[in-house]
Formats: sequence, C-alpha cells, structure tokens
Amino acid sequence: MKISIEIDCTPEEVRAALGLPDVSGMQEQLAQELADRMRAFVQESDPETLLKTWMPGGGAESWERMQKAFWSGFTAPGGQRSD
Repeated sequence: MKISIEIDCTPEEVRAALGLPDVSGMQEQLAQELADRMRAFVQESDPETLLKTWMPGGGAESWERMQKAFWSGFTAPGGQRSD
C-alpha cells in the first residue's frame, strides 16, 4: 500500500507551523550591510588595487601574461601551445 499526502503551503507557512523563527528581517539587514561594505570598498579602491585583488598574481603583468597565454592558444599551429 502506498499513501501520498500533498500539502500546498508557502515556505513562510511551513516555518510558522514548525515554530521556526522569521529571520527575513535579519537577512535583509545583512544583505544591505554587505552591499554597503562592497560599495564602500569599490569607491575607496583605485582600479590597480582592484586588479591586484581580483587577478591571481595581481597587476598589469599578470594581465599581460594571461592575454599572451590566451592568444597563443589561438595562434599556435595544431592547437599546440607555444610559451
């Protein structure tokens, strides 16, 4: 014998039925704080610092190495990479 029960309710209704706390206000506050911190970091940082932070090896040198490696993959005969 197989019995199936289907319950149609929203996640909020399930949380309330199980007695779980409503944390949506806290989630919104944390998301806003994270967005504010990211915005402040980007505004305070100059482009070179951001590039060093985001790119492995940092700086224009690593960007140039990455571009050379990218283009060498396209220009090498037979798909062979030339360093």
